[in-house]
Amino acid sequence: MDSPARSSHAKYKVTTQFVKVLLDIHCKRKGEQSPAYRVFVNDELFSERTFIWRDQYLTEMLQISAEPGVYQVRVEAVQPLRGKFRIHNYQIEHGSAQWISDGILEIKNES
Repeated sequence: MDSPARSSHAKYKVTTQFVKVLLDIHCKRKGEQSPAYRVFVNDELFSERTFIWRDQYLTEMLQISAEPGVYQVRVEAVQPLRGKFRIHNYQIEHGSAQWISDGILEIKNES
């Protein structure tokens, strides 16, 4: 038989959801050296890359395991600033989620 403490914890069990999202990173270069960027979900670093391409974009795939809720996805240039980055074409590849607006992801509870 479960103790009262054990059964009360089961009542508040948090379930994480797995979501795979895609987004296209575009860069407007400043100068000849390759710029670098970081992709964050809220304040957690998910990716850091040097953008070596010209006149192209890079599709980032983020695999997120998180509680249902609303999350901010953003790109930041790494110092020294050698380019300006933008995100386009937000997509959900897998999982129960939706883009509420540019950069705002809502992960839903599948159960």
